[in-house]
Amino acid sequence: MSKRRKFSAEFKAKVALEALTGELTLTELASKYDVHPTMIADWKRQAKEGMVASFSGKAATAKKDSEAEIRELHAKIGQLTVEKDFLERAFQTMSRERRQGMVEADHPRLSITRQCQVLGLARSTWYHRPQGEKAVNLDLMRLIDAQFLETPFYGSRQMQRHLKNQGLLVGRTRVRRLMRKMGLMAIYQKPRTSVPHPEHRIYPYLLRGLRIDHPDQVWCADITYVPMKRGFLYLAAIMGWYSRAVLSWRLSNTMDAAFCVDALEEAMNRYGVPGIFNTDQGSQFTGLEFTQTLKEAGASISMDGKGRWMDNVFIERLWRSVKWECIYLRELENGSQARQALDDWFRFYNEQRPHTVCDGRRPMEVYRDGQRASKAA
Repeated sequence: MSKRRKFSAEFKAKVALEALTGELTLTELASKYDVHPTMIADWKRQAKEGMVASFSGKAATAKKDSEAEIRELHAKIGQLTVEKDFLERAFQTMSRERRQGMVEADHPRLSITRQCQVLGLARSTWYHRPQGEKAVNLDLMRLIDAQFLETPFYGSRQMQRHLKNQGLLVGRTRVRRLMRKMGLMAIYQKPRTSVPHPEHRIYPYLLRGLRIDHPDQVWCADITYVPMKRGFLYLAAIMGWYSRAVLSWRLSNTMDAAFCVDALEEAMNRYGVPGIFNTDQGSQFTGLEFTQTLKEAGASISMDGKGRWMDNVFIERLWRSVKWECIYLRELENGSQARQALDDWFRFYNEQRPHTVCDGRRPMEVYRDGQRASKAA
């Protein structure tokens, strides 16, 4: 049996800081440091939470209260025994990768075996070290992504048939796994096969029948997959519905809520608060971190119906443009190259590229003219 791997706090901090820069994908970081990608994602999250706690003074307060908390915990042993069974059942709703990232190899009291038991994992799954997607799978993901822009109604079955017609013999299971990893879902209406997270409220769709005739009346947001030479990143964008202008965007090597909130806060700091903010039902947008930011700013929240890609159609069309006109024309090596290419393209899109829906005018020109007209009125 191989010896359990232990990582020092300094090593975790080093990897987490490099992940926070977004320069490398999780696959590249995992290969560089020989660490599971899910574990890197968890260290990144812990680092961000730790920095927030340090600046807010919570870390010092927590240290002072630690002895009192220990006494309180000892008094609740009976209660925790009951709650432990409840939590073990709750862990089963989490993905295996997420649970694997929760295992601490150097935990002072719980062995890896016991942690795996609590989390509902086979111990062998924690020791397994995946090497990230193979080059052939990354090539398949590029082909799937390009075809999905043309036929967003293709599910895994139709996509597998399309690849077969291109001379690529790939199983449907493999295609389905890659599409899920890329966050691609066919737009057709289908049975309700999953239940939203019980703590995530789904808001009603507010745009049906609404006439949108001025800037900042409605904004929308979405996330898409960005292929890289070795791995991939995720791109989030905030768009003005009336003008089609991209108000802010962010890249991340993990698909979490944090980079979506960063893009949202930048857009509101630069352009104010929208009347309505529309998104799909992705967990990054339904979570408390994102919705609370909108509520505190005073924006109304609108969400697409399940399978209703038309509810957020304009930003879906943006992804088609940015990929064919920017991403697919380059072989992006790292996060810096991707950010520079996207920054150049979004500036071109906003300030120079004529938009058909805007009668050939540029999106940011429409946005500014609309703002001036609203103020004059």
